[in-house]
Amino acid sequence: MQEHFQFDRERFKDVVHYIVHYVGDNLDPSKLGNTKLHKALYFADVLHYLDTGRPLTGADYQRQRFGPTARYLTWALKSLEAEGRISVSKSNYYGYAKTEYRALMPPRTAGLSRPQLQMVEHVIGFVCAHTAVEISEFSHNDVWSSVPMGKRIPYYAAYAMFPEEMTEDDLAEATEEAIRLAS
Repeated sequence: MQEHFQFDRERFKDVVHYIVHYVGDNLDPSKLGNTKLHKALYFADVLHYLDTGRPLTGADYQRQRFGPTARYLTWALKSLEAEGRISVSKSNYYGYAKTEYRALMPPRTAGLSRPQLQMVEHVIGFVCAHTAVEISEFSHNDVWSSVPMGKRIPYYAAYAMFPEEMTEDDLAEATEEAIRLAS
């Protein structure tokens, strides 16, 4: 199955900025590092896709060791920093370098609907309620496993996140088909 969605660079930057701003204003900025930012973007895009048939930003996500990663996140962060919208710094977190983000101005939200912002806020709350290790492990699901390491994760693979239950009608239809094929 082939799919192609237009990547909206400005919307992607606005969503990144919104996440950084929301965490700084409503949570604790130390709750958002690089891993969690990647996961918040991924889940926001995937959930929007499952709800509407189109991703929120159209960003490409790749299978990496710690879960899905947004292909253009580094570009977006550098661009937002150059525009004076956010600051990015590193700190020592138990011997590891942790990236920290701060919003320097309110985000642009004109291109995002209130339901889209609420969905992003819900995703942020979920992601930030877990450690980076927990959220990485959570993202190692059937969707992530369905592609080779380093390859793009197609949006349609997100349907594997929700296994279907077989009904009695499904079972009866499968049995009939198996009998038909066996004869």
